[in-house]
Amino acid sequence: MLKNYLKNKLDSLSRNKYKTLNTVYIHKQSLAHNVRVFQSINQNKYIIAVLKANAYGHGLKQITEALIGTDVEFIAVDGYFEAHRILPYAGQRILVMGYILPENARLLDSSKCSYVVQDIDGLAALGSINRRFNVHLEINTGMNRLGIDPDELDSYLDELKSHPNIQLEGIMTHLADADNPANDFTDMQTEKFDTIVKKIRSKGFNPKYIHIAQSAGSTKCSSKTANAIRVGIGLYGINPLKPEDSDFKKLDQLKPVLELSSTIIRVRNLAAGEKVSYNGIFETKAETRIGVLPLGYYEWLPRELSNVGVVSTGKQILPIRGRVCMNHVMIDLTKTKLKTGDRVTVISTDNSMPNSITNIAGRYGLFAYSLLTGIAETVRRELVN
Repeated sequence: MLKNYLKNKLDSLSRNKYKTLNTVYIHKQSLAHNVRVFQSINQNKYIIAVLKANAYGHGLKQITEALIGTDVEFIAVDGYFEAHRILPYAGQRILVMGYILPENARLLDSSKCSYVVQDIDGLAALGSINRRFNVHLEINTGMNRLGIDPDELDSYLDELKSHPNIQLEGIMTHLADADNPANDFTDMQTEKFDTIVKKIRSKGFNPKYIHIAQSAGSTKCSSKTANAIRVGIGLYGINPLKPEDSDFKKLDQLKPVLELSSTIIRVRNLAAGEKVSYNGIFETKAETRIGVLPLGYYEWLPRELSNVGVVSTGKQILPIRGRVCMNHVMIDLTKTKLKTGDRVTVISTDNSMPNSITNIAGRYGLFAYSLLTGIAETVRRELVN
């Protein structure tokens, strides 16, 4: 509740043009470029843009608005609370992929949302409501997380047939090993999925959307039945494949969408031999200018970057000095003329810079996905071209 309150207050301040110290900039043209990249690789396939986890940290509302007018068929989220938040301004239909308690079925929108329903109880709950619902069936082909097992299929389809208000709009599965340069497990899942899709069609169902591949799988999945892909991390410009993967270059043209900027709020001139931040793990060896940023591990900056990470101004690198604090971090300004009030780049959209998400993840053994989703919702997001 507190987080939602703070987020609403921040949105209100944003409308009033209150200038924030930390800002996430979302580059719309890069987002549109990434959609086109996946279209070029997957010609004649529907694009389902995945916006779960606050659009991978980019801002659910902002990415929803940025996708209006793009050639994206669906917006996919995890929970209905996410779908409900963007219903007023989504330009596409919304696919809710996460589990929904049967007792919540009567509260669901059925005009603009479709639902991944993975069990008979969920089908029965929707079937008891005098409204039409579009559902997608998830098949477990080896991920062993969600989805019905193949031996449950007949019972599921029988239940589906008993509810004329429910339309089977799609069939999906999730690839568990698509970012592995070896494709053996992906090929096994794909073959199993295609066999099940053919069986479902033989039972008289004709779903419009068949989707198996995510960003990584979109480059290598050889499904004979799939006509759609779900694009998550790749939509935001992060290549999920390893450089040694033969398909790596197919996604190497993606452009990072997110930039994080902060403001210098204090400059300190330190003599040689002075220490900085908790536990004094950095000690100056000469006269040093230290800048303080109002951004720490609460807002985003991982504590693992203490005394080793960097921020930047243009192409100039500014090392982090000392431990990252909860709401502050200190940076070295000695070789610059930066002053209080000047802005610096904390996350760069330039993959040649050490403070891009890809390079931060690679250099410090961190996970690109959690780096992005770890940006606090209270940091303002702004759409820019």
